[in-house]
Amino acid sequence: MLNAANLGLVGFLILGLLARSNLLAAAAAVLLSLRLTGLGFILPRLYRPSMDVGLLLLTVAMLVPFALGKVKLRDIAKSFASLPGLVAIVGAALATHLNAHGIHIYEQSHLMISLIVGSIIGIVLLGGMPVGPLTAAGVTYLMLEAVTYISQWFK
Repeated sequence: MLNAANLGLVGFLILGLLARSNLLAAAAAVLLSLRLTGLGFILPRLYRPSMDVGLLLLTVAMLVPFALGKVKLRDIAKSFASLPGLVAIVGAALATHLNAHGIHIYEQSHLMISLIVGSIIGIVLLGGMPVGPLTAAGVTYLMLEAVTYISQWFK
């Protein structure tokens, strides 16, 4: 069963291991296992639910400090009354807005590969933290918009 899809997944598995990105390695291993065991037919049905479950788990992780009672009312008030807190609110709002635009970039297969490769380069060479493809796609969207805007000056 040597084909481009399996080779790509093996490549991502190896890259994940080399980059010490357990999430990338595990994801590639799961998908490769599904393909090699004849369960590849479920892959098209996994895409959207996987994104939804991933976002749900990420949101749950963000809310755990609230559920554990680690966030006090004074912490909430401080977040609205301090410059760093207000900047964090604006930054988070901007990031989620960019992520919404980035999803369209992530859905383009040729750019998805570039996002993954760029993320791996960031992890391996720049000591980056893998935060997810949507964030990378959101930043890519912002950069593409900036390049488009700047290129209009040179026409």
